[in-house]
Amino acid sequence: MPDSKSGTHSQVVDPTGGANQARVRVYNERLVLSLVRWHGELSKADIARRSGLSAQTVTVIMRQLEADGLLLKGQPIRGKVGQPSTPMRLNPEGAFAIGLKVDRRSSEMYLMDFTGTIRHSLGCTYAYPTPEAVVDFVRSTLPAMVAELPVRKQGRLAGLGIAIPFNMENWEKQLGAKPGSMAAWKGLDLAAQLEPIVRMPVFPQNDCTAACGAELLFGRGSNHANYAYVHAGYFIGGGVVLENTLWPGTTGNAGGFATVRITEAGKSVSLLDCASLHLLEDAIVADGMDPQPLWQDGGDWLAFGSHLDTWLERAARGIAEAMVSICSVIDFDAVMIDGPFPDHVRSRLVAAVTAALTTQDLSGISPFVVEEGSLGNEAQALGSASLPLMGRFLIDSGVLFRQ
Repeated sequence: MPDSKSGTHSQVVDPTGGANQARVRVYNERLVLSLVRWHGELSKADIARRSGLSAQTVTVIMRQLEADGLLLKGQPIRGKVGQPSTPMRLNPEGAFAIGLKVDRRSSEMYLMDFTGTIRHSLGCTYAYPTPEAVVDFVRSTLPAMVAELPVRKQGRLAGLGIAIPFNMENWEKQLGAKPGSMAAWKGLDLAAQLEPIVRMPVFPQNDCTAACGAELLFGRGSNHANYAYVHAGYFIGGGVVLENTLWPGTTGNAGGFATVRITEAGKSVSLLDCASLHLLEDAIVADGMDPQPLWQDGGDWLAFGSHLDTWLERAARGIAEAMVSICSVIDFDAVMIDGPFPDHVRSRLVAAVTAALTTQDLSGISPFVVEEGSLGNEAQALGSASLPLMGRFLIDSGVLFRQ
């Protein structure tokens, strides 16, 4: 439209290309694979009914996916009348992915099969993460990871997924690193650094968004088409799923709920500063206690007593208030909450958030449910390796229009 001052036309952002036949075929193949993944086993008739595709189209797609080694036939099921139906399921050996999780004190690499089973993992530790340390770890570890697969199956590697916190140059104070020691992260394109080393597609993503993707593929995420995902980790974050598809946004920051402003004790603060797990760690250390159980699988959190109670109450109030802002922008079906904590802690947090929501004004906001995630400590690990699988095989309307 013309600019009001100059009379010239302002820049128009054009939509990308249309949906040609090849793109529609790819989309339909992803749709079939996604339905089979979420339901475990489905017959051709089930898929046709659930997808709206014709029986003939489904038959052609499933034959091709079976020929490609992505689907396996199950045992025929005989009904009361007619021919028996044959359910199809994902072939664990149909595709593999490698995941890299970069954390504040360690990096870990995982080899995962098509159904989400971790086949192998290796890790390293450091005082704090630097690009050099992460790249060196990948360079030294990747050959052993790939060698876990027979040579004939190495061609089925879908790529390397990277789950990494964004803006790590801002971590120095929290990690006790020397000023300027993490400045190399600023503006760094880690994927570009790793592509010549790994020689396969690289899929970088924010660690909490990756965890959200893992919940979608392997957890309870398939129960809702649209939901916000809150991951209360060392630094709280989140992710967004729209129309059964992980939606990272243009820059990968969709679901960056840490920056949502809430009111606490009459002051405006970020959700990051009232609901992150490092606050619980700080309180435990200040009391002379050992915080290590916080970061260990099966760690005993009951010993943290009143510190845990205080953190849960504060975090729940903050998350509940943040939900009002989050769900006023998009009418999510659900808000899913998870984090690297024991099941009983997650249950208490979700119950406390649900209770805190009763004190919030939800006028004009579509009803939503608050539910527990299901992956806990495994979320970001599975998330890193799930990124190539989502990028190659999960339903994604973007493939219809991507150039």
